[in-house]
Amino acid sequence: MGRIEEDPFMTLSDHLSVLEGLLFVAGTEGLTDQQIADVFEIQEESVPKFCNQLLEKQKNEGRLFTVMRIANVWQLTTGPLLTPYIRKLALVPSPSSLSQAALETLAIVAYRHPITRTEIEEIRGVKSEKAIGTLIARGLIEEIGRAEGPGRPFLFATTVEFLDYFGLQSTQDLPPFIEFEQLVQKGV
Repeated sequence: MGRIEEDPFMTLSDHLSVLEGLLFVAGTEGLTDQQIADVFEIQEESVPKFCNQLLEKQKNEGRLFTVMRIANVWQLTTGPLLTPYIRKLALVPSPSSLSQAALETLAIVAYRHPITRTEIEEIRGVKSEKAIGTLIARGLIEEIGRAEGPGRPFLFATTVEFLDYFGLQSTQDLPPFIEFEQLVQKGV
């Protein structure tokens, strides 16, 4: 793997603990493969194996934190056992769910981005201004530019927060649209 195995004063377990600490400090910004490779003086292609070794260590030790790759960065995430306690500590009420209109709009943006408000409304068949506003306010979609043509309308796409919320590496990880339609019809 590189320098990690050559350090006579630290074990692999020590290095994994250091990685966990660095991920903790990085917070939601996370660390890229390149950043981890630079810090540990290893090849960038070795980073996923290194992070997966940390994941195994965390599982074996019953840790409350888990390393996860989200939106091309490695982050520490909390396990389900810890979630209710974090909510109590922060006095944060349970997150309110999105309306059906907002969910429909979010799905359209996720599968068809970049997309204009007019295009969203053509697909939904109804006005979507309020749903778009809600999704922007929650940080799930954002304006990414303007379309060519009359009026140069805003283009919308999903955000890193969207990927984080749904635990996705990229929108390529969304289920195929046909499977998504079937889930919606079942009410999942």
